[in-house]
Amino acid sequence: QVQVVESGGGLVQPGGSLRLSCTASGSGFVIVAMGWYRQAPGKQRDRVASITETGTTMYADSVKGRCTISRDNAKNTVYLQMNSLKPDDTAVYYCNTDLRDGGNVIRRYWGQGTQVTVSS
Repeated sequence: QVQVVESGGGLVQPGGSLRLSCTASGSGFVIVAMGWYRQAPGKQRDRVASITETGTTMYADSVKGRCTISRDNAKNTVYLQMNSLKPDDTAVYYCNTDLRDGGNVIRRYWGQGTQVTVSS
């Protein structure tokens, strides 16, 4: 059974920083890609950043230059370093991971979400 668990959210002042972490646990899989989405109240869930197994990264325009995604393959963990945070960054941040099983089937798993609030 696969579990995806996020941590690191919280309340931060505008201009501050946060580092989100997400770990996938279980067995019998290979991580293909990991990423972060966010959903603000009343809005759709949007992709923030992602990173592939080869290290290729992608960022939404709204966070380019302010966020950095990285991964530790040995720990099955992805990180999202967020700097110069703005009130518009307030949302629930969800981690997802695409896993390939022994049958070469790729499935996407989601975490439960972690709240990020940017406010003075």
